[in-house]
Amino acid sequence: MVVTAIVVTTIIVFILVDILLRTLLTRVRATRTRKEREQALDTGLKLDVSDEAPTLTRVELEHPQARILAVDDEKVVLDSLRKMLALGGFSIDTVESGAEALGLIRQRNYDFVFTDLKMPGMDGVEVTKAVRHLRPDIDVVVITGYATIETAVETVKSGAMDYLQKPFTEDELLGFVRTALIKRQDRMEKQARHKIRLVKPGTGESPSRFELNVPAGAFISPQHAWARIELNGAVRIGLDDLVRKIFANIEGVELPRPGKELARGQTLFSITYGGYSLNIPAPLSGTVITVNAEHAEHPAWLAIKPFELSWMCRIEPSNLAAELPGLRIGHDAIAWYQQELDRYSGLARKMDEVAAKPTAEPAPAEAVKSGQERSAAELQLLIGFAEPFARG
Repeated sequence: MVVTAIVVTTIIVFILVDILLRTLLTRVRATRTRKEREQALDTGLKLDVSDEAPTLTRVELEHPQARILAVDDEKVVLDSLRKMLALGGFSIDTVESGAEALGLIRQRNYDFVFTDLKMPGMDGVEVTKAVRHLRPDIDVVVITGYATIETAVETVKSGAMDYLQKPFTEDELLGFVRTALIKRQDRMEKQARHKIRLVKPGTGESPSRFELNVPAGAFISPQHAWARIELNGAVRIGLDDLVRKIFANIEGVELPRPGKELARGQTLFSITYGGYSLNIPAPLSGTVITVNAEHAEHPAWLAIKPFELSWMCRIEPSNLAAELPGLRIGHDAIAWYQQELDRYSGLARKMDEVAAKPTAEPAPAEAVKSGQERSAAELQLLIGFAEPFARG
């Protein structure tokens, strides 16, 4: 019993000592980090960078959480922003006019531009629009002492990510910036998620939703159908990987009847999602020979089956030589898919901006419908994406 008590006591002492040491090390690191940031702040105040912009002051940290450009015609506001953000772990440039800010974003990379709303010359809305035009990769936050619903709507319409009301405490500012940084990183991750890969013979397809498979040897139509020419001259046609993965939960498939003659551009088959029917036009003219009937019986399989098994129908082409040059293949198809992904991302950003717009007085009962509203918004996004190519 005595030995057991000694062992237990020793373990407890070791645990307590470990906790104490870890706490002390954390405090030492925090103190050292703050001193380094204070030194960087002091150095920045003495650094002459007026050759880049007349009123520019720069505080550059070694490992910043983000790089911020702040513009305000009031020096006291810039001094406050500079100190709070630098000590909070952010590199920051400050200038006193919108024109200077626009000159800097052409030369340097920033994650955020913080701009005052009311400024002489170029105001915050004009700065926001210009930044979004010149550098759409930079997020803009409008700082205002006139925070109203109208102000919020105006800033969001001009392209701002959000707005920050003056006055604010250090904790409020740092909390706001860290939340904005999480939103930015989440959005950038979503935009960069999809990878495009050319699937060559002997190379397995990726089942990941975020990797698009472009089969080598298959032609891709502007309406997102693939077409592969068989040895006997028939053409096997299916739905491409981008639409299969965007419309992941396919609820229904309507196939053409064998023997049907179709001209290029006429509806060849349809898929249904959320009550919305997406018509896919024929990439080539011809007569339907056979159809893959299992898709009509099990439409959900379409999103998970490999390329070779996801074909919709086979046709006997009637004008192959003339129509084939209108389709894409190989690396040309990959470049086009990147454009389509960019278009989809742009629509998604617009949807997020609309969703972020404040309403005058959101009713509590309306908030309960958020899941339904999100589903409806996603459906509208898919419809918006499909509209340019879905005809029938």
